[in-house]
Amino acid sequence: MVAGRNAILSAVPTVWRTGPYRVYFYSHEPNEPPHVHVDRDNQSAKFWLGPVRLAFNMEFNPTELRRIQGLLMDNEK
Repeated sequence: MVAGRNAILSAVPTVWRTGPYRVYFYSHEPNEPPHVHVDRDNQSAKFWLGPVRLAFNMEFNPTELRRIQGLLMDNEK
């Protein structure tokens, strides 16, 4: 499953890289508000935009989630 996920992730556009984080989006996710995905190693989270808030978390601890949310909020345009 990881190999298939890696192949999919290599095809989606990266919006931003900061430190160990990769911020990206899928071009076709119908019926969802604007959002970005953030990955580091085998950890992943989804954040809604406008306002930035956590939608989904897989393995990030609460401290790191707050750090990521702060980075997204500081760079939201």
